[in-house]
Amino acid sequence: MTVIVRDVRSEDAEGFARARRAALPFMLATAEQCAFDWARAHPEAHARPLVAVTEDGEVVGTAQQGIAHDSPKPGVGFVNIYVDPAHLGRGAGTLLLRAAEEHLAERGATTLYSWVLDAPENLAWAERRGYSPSRSAYFLRLDLASAVLPPLQAPPAGVELLTAEDFAADLRPLFELDAVTTADEPSDVGADLADFNHWRATTWEHPLFDRALTTVAVVDGVPAAFSAAQTDGLGRFGTGMTGTAPGFRGRGLAKLVKNASLHRARAAGCTEAFTGNDTENGPMLAINKWFGYQVAAREVRHVRTLG
Repeated sequence: MTVIVRDVRSEDAEGFARARRAALPFMLATAEQCAFDWARAHPEAHARPLVAVTEDGEVVGTAQQGIAHDSPKPGVGFVNIYVDPAHLGRGAGTLLLRAAEEHLAERGATTLYSWVLDAPENLAWAERRGYSPSRSAYFLRLDLASAVLPPLQAPPAGVELLTAEDFAADLRPLFELDAVTTADEPSDVGADLADFNHWRATTWEHPLFDRALTTVAVVDGVPAAFSAAQTDGLGRFGTGMTGTAPGFRGRGLAKLVKNASLHRARAAGCTEAFTGNDTENGPMLAINKWFGYQVAAREVRHVRTLG
């Protein structure tokens, strides 16, 4: 059956999300989220989401691509290709990658990064197309319906647990906490969160971001740690990031905020919890193991130099 690659259309959002969930069931994806991401992409990212569709219009593969506009290094692009496992072997992935690479090269990208699931056929596919393995990360899953969570404990003296909703009147402290923790997150490509308005439009207002389940630890009036929550309305809960500001590390705040978010998520009816960690991020891996998370899959970041 013939497969063609084209730019996404508004009516592709449901199919895009379905194909993503089929290929990557460890990440939350909804039609609303896809449409939102397409509409709110930063102009400097030159984002161009693509779909591979069959003759009858079924979306069987997706490409997310763009320029890492918030990276301190110029010329860095990213492209992630996902094909519905039921439709592998039709050339959809190859067509999507070729179109994405051409677009990014025209926008000045000289280095491309791509996540590839750690399976022999996937790794070989990436290698044949000139990509070399770099760092790796785990997808982690917790059966929230049956997990025995650590009991909730009263915060230490001087520590208050709030939700993201409590910052609605003034988002700056929450933005600054996100920026400082993101700055030293393990990654091949660093990120410098400096655009508050873009953060507000794409993070705070994101349809998956659950303000009621996101927990923030405030120490003596200063936001010090947070666990960002995502929900998809399907009983799935995801931790977008758990981070602690450098000056407050070593106090157990990451466990404190994540435990509160997990308890809130279960009380809200969520039955599955997902998160991800760099394989070299020992502290967060230990925390997630303590909660009972198990490795669901591994992915490997690949890099290719253009030209």
